[in-house]
Amino acid sequence: MASAASELDAPTGERRATADLSIEKIAGELTALLGPGKVSVRSDDLELHAADKWYARNLPDMVVFAESTQDVSKTLRFASKLSIPVTTRGAGFGYVGGCVPVGGGIALSVARMKKIIELNPADGVAVVQPGVITGDLQQAAHAVGWDYPPDPASLKDCSIGGNVATNAGGPRCLKYGVTKNYVLGLEVVLADGRVLRCGGRVHKNKTGFDLCGLFTGSEGMLGVVTEVTLRLIPKPPARAMLAAVFADFPAAATAVQQILNRGHLPSALEITDSFTLAAARKRLGPDSLPEGQAHLMVEVDGRPSAVKSEIKELESLLQELGAGEVRKATTPKECEALWQLRREFSYSLRDTGLTKLNEDIVVPRSALVDLVEFARRLEEDTGIPVACFGHAGDGNIHVNLMVADFEDPAIREKAENALDQLFAWILDHGGAITGEHGIGLAKKPWIRQALGDVSFAVHKTLKEALDPQGLLNPGKFLD
Repeated sequence: MASAASELDAPTGERRATADLSIEKIAGELTALLGPGKVSVRSDDLELHAADKWYARNLPDMVVFAESTQDVSKTLRFASKLSIPVTTRGAGFGYVGGCVPVGGGIALSVARMKKIIELNPADGVAVVQPGVITGDLQQAAHAVGWDYPPDPASLKDCSIGGNVATNAGGPRCLKYGVTKNYVLGLEVVLADGRVLRCGGRVHKNKTGFDLCGLFTGSEGMLGVVTEVTLRLIPKPPARAMLAAVFADFPAAATAVQQILNRGHLPSALEITDSFTLAAARKRLGPDSLPEGQAHLMVEVDGRPSAVKSEIKELESLLQELGAGEVRKATTPKECEALWQLRREFSYSLRDTGLTKLNEDIVVPRSALVDLVEFARRLEEDTGIPVACFGHAGDGNIHVNLMVADFEDPAIREKAENALDQLFAWILDHGGAITGEHGIGLAKKPWIRQALGDVSFAVHKTLKEALDPQGLLNPGKFLD
């Protein structure tokens, strides 16, 4: 099995300018086409657009700062004529190297396209540009009593365009679904510069193929999203939370199943293993969490009377199932304090000084215990600590391989071998190698195994039909 590292160690970033046109000349022609201040070859801009939150990086030849659909269309038409690769970038908060411009060429930033064009509670829609920060859209919707539920952990930093590209999720997926469940319409610029509109602003629409679904999750490889029409829902007026520590992970996983079996549908169900808890106690103090080897958080929302009744039932259920101390939050401030505790788990892992390889795998809920038991065996066999936490309600558990020095070739090889074992186990147990982050570069070596030969061939056919020159986000999982 090839490794993600070997994919990146191959020569990349060759200058794709045509033989008779230098990079400076191309940048000059693009500036004349788009106007001043939109094209840069400055070293600081190139560095900024060379990577996301994964470790891989490669400099583009130039950066285009698009401010409109017309800018994107002109750029792609220009790039198509000269066969220049184009890698689109939103906020740059991806975790799989999805926006790394491995083919050099143009890094196309849509960060300046950050207008909330329309917020319409009467229709239950928001129309936004791709550079809008997810948390900003949520706040705008909340201000008028409505809600945009998808909530990636990086919602204060990530953009709607990136969320669409990766079909992002978050803790509330169990009840509310992921990004694709809220995309009603898209404006997409195709590789040759043509502008496509699909879907619309109605909540039910079966006209032709589901092109919105095709582009959502396509990781910038089929077109560039320049406008998104999203479904909004009424904001639940109340919420409450419980946080409990169990003696071991199987007990917490059993509680997850029992909560659902008893007819509850929480807005979030978050589980955490013993390694992560040990790191959290080290960061926050030994008394920060009650004794126990697994942590479970439950959030419910809805009408105030219903939330009050349900949280009482759930508290009794957790105690019945053997939970230790159960902490309850019934106000927004108290709920935020519990979520802050959950966010501290990630910071605690960083405090270990190890490099966190965050794998957002998904398993059937019934396999949660088996997954953590496999993670413990993997840790014993490889000597690489493994921390598991995440969205237990939908089986999307973040399995974090904690490696000493990923730049060390021997350690990197050991980590890649561990990932081989992890992904093979996941696929053998009916799971998926990514639930939120996408494939990008990080999971490229395992894409054929994950998709199968026929599905991979269909992906290639779609790519070749929409991007025959292979210019959009080249070097990723279909190359």
